[in-house]
This record gives sequence, structure tokens and C-alpha cells, in this order.
Amino acid sequence: MAKGDPGVSTRSRRAAPRSRKATGADPDLVQLLTPEGERIDSVTGPDGTVYRADLTDDEYRGLYRDLVLVRKLDAEATALQRQGELGLWASLLGQEAAQVGSGRALRTQDMAFPTYREHGVLYCRGIDPIMPFGLFRGVDQGGWDPNEFKFNMYTIVIGAQTLHATGYAMGITMDGRMGGDDGEAVIAYFGDGATSQGDVNEAFVWASVFNAPMVFFCQNNQYAISEPLERQTRVPLYQRAAGFGFPGVRVDGNDVLASYAVTRTALDNARHGQGPSLIEAYTYRMGAHTTSDDPTRYRIASEVEAWQAKDPIARMKAFLTKQQIVDADFFAEVDEQARSESLHLRERVLAMPDPQPVTMFDNVYPNGSPLLDEQRAKFNRYMESFEGSAH
Repeated sequence: MAKGDPGVSTRSRRAAPRSRKATGADPDLVQLLTPEGERIDSVTGPDGTVYRADLTDDEYRGLYRDLVLVRKLDAEATALQRQGELGLWASLLGQEAAQVGSGRALRTQDMAFPTYREHGVLYCRGIDPIMPFGLFRGVDQGGWDPNEFKFNMYTIVIGAQTLHATGYAMGITMDGRMGGDDGEAVIAYFGDGATSQGDVNEAFVWASVFNAPMVFFCQNNQYAISEPLERQTRVPLYQRAAGFGFPGVRVDGNDVLASYAVTRTALDNARHGQGPSLIEAYTYRMGAHTTSDDPTRYRIASEVEAWQAKDPIARMKAFLTKQQIVDADFFAEVDEQARSESLHLRERVLAMPDPQPVTMFDNVYPNGSPLLDEQRAKFNRYMESFEGSAH
């Protein structure tokens, strides 16, 4: 999907969707696409900000394609782990809209700092989907060039990437790379459980007092591994931003249009010098925290079923159908593309070569080190001691 700007008109033959203030069970929830696939023209947030996502038909179709492909590739990864081909996998099942919407809202110059679950954002940044599989298969460190793709390395330590992102954003300010449409903004992804980490709260402090061009994007999927949200906070997470001196907004994280519109607005505000903000994408982890987790031990089936009715792909499909933007052939073509790309991904993962143990010394320092050379030599002698033995 091309990165469209809010305000682009859709075809005039359609009935104009309605506008509203954020209403419903959560009066502060920004939603532009209902679970039934009805589009809302614009929503006025609690602070008076108007959110809208009037994209072209091609962009709507592109968002749906992204959602389907990302889910299929993620499902293939889970299957590979279950078959012993990956050591671990953190699925994004149910969170596709939050990731695709925010990922497509990024402009080319913006920088993203992910956790270990942002496979959808990675896909939207144009990174080969095979890249994180080296990490989870244990054949490399999951390396790509963050500067090339404007997408930092996956971060396993909970919340640590928010400090990295804030430092990077402070550097943008010091370098003068902000203040206009061509300015750079930074987005840091984390989960609801990470908001209890000191790193995240410290990042809030630094970003606020230095007015960093920073968007904190919290995917609230309701569970910090096995702990429910009510054991993390007594107030909605987006309200925490006020205590640090910057705005917060809650968006329907299963609504790809709202996720896009809210993130685009927050990033543009940041790049124009209006400082940081917090987005709470209210969504749900439909599967396990990782493949080592059993969610049936801490949540009930009826809860999962209730959230399945809010499925991000189903609501986008309903919207496209009701607006007559696509036909059955389009859905079949997307499904076939997803099947083909997931099969190709599987073949490439299985073909990954096992690295030689000595290569763990290769990229510790860019120009080497005498101490490292000595350690490498000792390791080589140790490995050679097994040659010709029964070990």
C-alpha cells in the first residue's frame, strides 16, 4: 500500500459515512471502522483532535492485503516452531491492525524501535520477512541494518527499546532534523506489561523534559504474559501520559484505519516539534504470549470468542465488501498470495545453514580486539581437541 495522507477523497458514488465524537463503551476510544465493517468519516478525540483516514481504494485494498499476508506468515512461523524448526516464536495473532496501521503511518524518514513481536511493522518497512527467523532459529542474531530500513533490531529485554528510542529522538532534536514536514519522528513499540518497567517510565520522563519527537505505541493486548491488565494499572494506560506532561490517546487496536490515522497524526505532531505522545492501541492477543506459553491456564474461552468477533481482518473485509471496493476474485487472489509467500518462507527457513561455532567471535567489535583474538584461538584449539575422538 502506498502511504496515503488523510484527506484524500474516496469515490463519490458511496454514501458519506457519519462523523462522531468517540462514543460507546469507552467514550475515549478512537474508532473509524466498527466491528461490523461500517466506516466512520471522522472522530473527535477527547482533546479536540479530529482523526480521519480517507484513503484511496488502492490503499484500502493494500491495507487488507497487508493484514492477510502478515497473519499468514505469522501462522507459518508458529507451525515451524511447533515442528521443532524454531526455538521460539512470539505471535502477533489479533494485533495485525495495530501493527499494519501504525507501520503504514510511518513516513520514509521515521525510525521505529520494536519489541520481539512487531512482525507486521517489519513487513511494512520493507524488510524481508526471513530476517527475524535467523534469530528465532538460532543461526544468527537476527541482523539487519537499522539505518537502511529505519527499523531497529528486535529487543527481547522488556521495555529497554523505549530508552533507546528516546535517546535517538533526543539526537534528532540536537541535530536539527525536525520542525517541518521533512522532519524525522521516532516510534517505540511495547506491550501493556512493559508499562510497569522502570525503563519505560524513565523514557517517558526523558522524552517529556527534552520535548523529544517521540511516539510511544503501547499495544495493550490485555495480558502481560499471564497477568491481566488490572494487575498492571488502576487507570487506563493512555491516561498515564498526563502525569509525565504529554498527551495520550486510546485507539481501537483492531481497527486498521483508526490505528493509521492516530499514529500518522501523532508522528506529524512530533516531527513539527510538539513533543512526545502515548498511543494505547486497545487490542487482544488471540494466541499465546509465545510458543512456550499456554493461555488456557489463565483465561477462559468465552473471552477469546468475544474478541474474535472484533477480528481486524474480518472487519476490513466487511468494509471492502459493503463499499464494493473489491470482488470475490480479489479475496481469492490475496489468499493465494498469502499461501504462496508462506510456503516460500518455510522453504527458506528450512534451508538456513547452521553456523560454525567459531563465528560467534566475528561481529563483537568492528575492528577486532587482541583479547578477542586470543579467545578465538583458545576456542579453536578446544574444538580441534575433539577431532578424531568419539565425541
